[in-house]
Amino acid sequence: MTQQKANSQQAAFIEPIDEEPDLPGHEGALERKPEWQPRYPGSGRMKDKVAIVTGGDSGIGRATAVLFAREGASIAISYLEEHDDAAKTKELCEAEGSQVLTLAGDLGALGEAQKLVDATIDRFGRIDSVIQIAGEQHPDYDVTDITAEQLQRTFQSNIFSMFYVAQAARPHLKEGATIVNCSSVTMYQGAPILLDYSATKGAITAFTRSLSGNLVDDGIRVNAVAPGPIWTPLNPCGGMPEEEMDTWGTGVPMGRPGEPNEVAPAFLFLACEDSSYMSGQVLHPNGGSVVSG
Repeated sequence: MTQQKANSQQAAFIEPIDEEPDLPGHEGALERKPEWQPRYPGSGRMKDKVAIVTGGDSGIGRATAVLFAREGASIAISYLEEHDDAAKTKELCEAEGSQVLTLAGDLGALGEAQKLVDATIDRFGRIDSVIQIAGEQHPDYDVTDITAEQLQRTFQSNIFSMFYVAQAARPHLKEGATIVNCSSVTMYQGAPILLDYSATKGAITAFTRSLSGNLVDDGIRVNAVAPGPIWTPLNPCGGMPEEEMDTWGTGVPMGRPGEPNEVAPAFLFLACEDSSYMSGQVLHPNGGSVVSG
């Protein structure tokens, strides 16, 4: 890459926007805490493995990191800036006997993914699973309210970051390695006030299926999880309008939002050998909503 090209890419980076200043939100500040606790004893399904978990400080990321730790993995947790949440997740994973690395940074910025991968290799010497959960959303009732900065920021955080991490990790992924991306039910059903977010989730699903085909001959499996409404800091801290929160998540057949520890097992299943005959697929922990694909 020429310096001119690198400078051009770096100049295109959009800093966090201030439309929802509480995002991405601190789990410790929530009055009702999300349920992250693993629901069953570990069985060694990730024993001696090393997993990167982006967005691993809170919500689904925390539940997934702790579950992987219980199953025997060493964990590299990437997060944006919620140092208190990241420290708590590190503590929880270490209590499961795991070795843990935490690294703050905006993965939508050129070079941050490489720093994450380099730090993981320096600490653990290998990468077996890449779990991509980090993302953001900004609600708007009208498509004309979505600014160019917001549009780019949402794509930058949600899908550009996945390309960057996959590119940085690829040289270290051997046969048997796995990548699991976080899509969303909004990719399948749409979300009228989350237009740009839903579009990124469609891109993530297409990326997952295409990357699966790209890597399957090398024995690397790529899948995704598409959660429905899950109680994490993202929505109550500005990811949904305040007036929507009283009924948020009640429209699914089960009549309630899900908990992070109801989603984490889907990431574990796709990361370990239990799903050895699956690639390019999407799991749907969404409260009973029937979707295609």
